[in-house]
Amino acid sequence: MAPAVMDTAIHRGELPPSEVYRRFARIEAHGSSEVYEDWAENVAEDPEVLELVAGLPRPKRQPNLVFAAARLHGAEGTYASFRSTLLDRWDVIRETILARSTQTNEAARCAVLLPFLAELPQPLALIEVGTAAGLCLLPDRYSYRYSDGTRLDSAGGPSEVVIDCRLGPGIEPPQVLPEVVWRTGIDLSPVDVANAEDCTWLETLIWPGHEGRRDRLRSALAIARREPPRVIAGDLNEALPALAAEAPADATMVVFHTAVLAYLDEAARGGFADLVSGLPGHWISNEGPGVLPQLRPVPESVPRGEFVIAVDGILRATADPHGRPVTGLELRT
Repeated sequence: MAPAVMDTAIHRGELPPSEVYRRFARIEAHGSSEVYEDWAENVAEDPEVLELVAGLPRPKRQPNLVFAAARLHGAEGTYASFRSTLLDRWDVIRETILARSTQTNEAARCAVLLPFLAELPQPLALIEVGTAAGLCLLPDRYSYRYSDGTRLDSAGGPSEVVIDCRLGPGIEPPQVLPEVVWRTGIDLSPVDVANAEDCTWLETLIWPGHEGRRDRLRSALAIARREPPRVIAGDLNEALPALAAEAPADATMVVFHTAVLAYLDEAARGGFADLVSGLPGHWISNEGPGVLPQLRPVPESVPRGEFVIAVDGILRATADPHGRPVTGLELRT
């Protein structure tokens, strides 16, 4: 299954709807979800559906959101099912689109971040921006199996969430899990792990054909319900300074994020980079190659569709968007 690509123009609805869906089919869904590739290609040529999509606010036109809302209200595998559901139930689907957002909370991303968290001075105070339900705030609650044979388990023993990760050249496996003494997340629309409707929405956001991710999500949500991470509602640029001031002084503060900044406009992304660069502690970003132009140029050898991980603005690795392999990049100063 090929990794998805993050195209900022798609996710912010900056193009005509037909082009948004055509690019989504050919750039993001191709090789990752046959259902979504088919739906998006057909939407791009369907004037009646495009008219409905065009009536949405620009940030709400993104295929991930429209498709998930339609599936929540009954759309299934074929384009005919999607189209009839959308047309017959547009009022309620539109209401869901306006009320919800795309919040892919993939716990497996912790596996590609772990080598970089583990190398920092311990203990850690974690702040995740765009955290959704906060599942990536719990890296010390999961078990990991790295391709070199390294196995790490949480302090309480093997976890019901076991994450497999392939290590490429230039990445050493962590030898111990990070010691997290404080953790908080920020999200515009936090997901309540105790709310069944919120959890169902997270499941619906997982693309057709990604059943393993759905099983992992359910297990990670069960862990989060036992130990709910603190998640506050707010804009990341507005809420981060006050939250950073709360972090315990005797811990290393780490601000991190994955697949979040593509949803911000260029000014907001630049403002965030300036803000987080001025905070004490460290910054770990895991985003599409073009999302943060402030970073050093990404080598042309980076595989299409992979994210780039940077620590304090220095490129360190490429990673699958859903957390499977991670490969080192030559350190650049």
